[in-house]
Amino acid sequence: MAVAARHLYLVRHGAADALGALTDVGHRQSALLGRRLAAVPLDMVWHSPLPRAAASAHEIARHLPGVPVKEAAELVDHVPYVPGPVEMPPAWAGFFDGYEAAEAAAGRALADALVARFAGPPEGATPQHDSHEVLVTHAYPIAWLVRHALGAPDHRWLGLDSANAALTVVEHRRGTPPTLVMFNDMSHLPPGLRWTGFPGPARP
Repeated sequence: MAVAARHLYLVRHGAADALGALTDVGHRQSALLGRRLAAVPLDMVWHSPLPRAAASAHEIARHLPGVPVKEAAELVDHVPYVPGPVEMPPAWAGFFDGYEAAEAAAGRALADALVARFAGPPEGATPQHDSHEVLVTHAYPIAWLVRHALGAPDHRWLGLDSANAALTVVEHRRGTPPTLVMFNDMSHLPPGLRWTGFPGPARP
């Protein structure tokens, strides 16, 4: 018997300025992604509470008539896990300077809530109906959900970067491990709009 799947389309918001507002490039990136997703039978577009994610979600949704758009607090930008000294790559050591235990614990609690809400099979679904949800969020939550899908150690969220308006797809079915279908795909973007939000040396 077929088992319903929960398809998560993980999206990093479009390019934003230093104040967190979506730029013209970010709007263009999001619109192009919306056109790509128009052929998918989507049930919902969720977005982080932060303005750059909300604006991206509404730009995407302009191409998805009738698909609801809602905010999800769990999608907010956050550090999901602070590695211990043995797990810490030298290049990241300075990034976590000054992180207090309470701040790290709050980030981990939010990461656990993110997984509990989104990283599982669809609730109440029938074998005849898969669910399809877009999650417009930030690089770190996407990295955490990908790490979870792969069953990797907690510290392996580090280095799983996503470009602005890139698409990552994860599939969840009851009774089977998650499937990472696609990661950081930018085929809907022309070359001039790709790789924004990525560290310069890491760009091809």
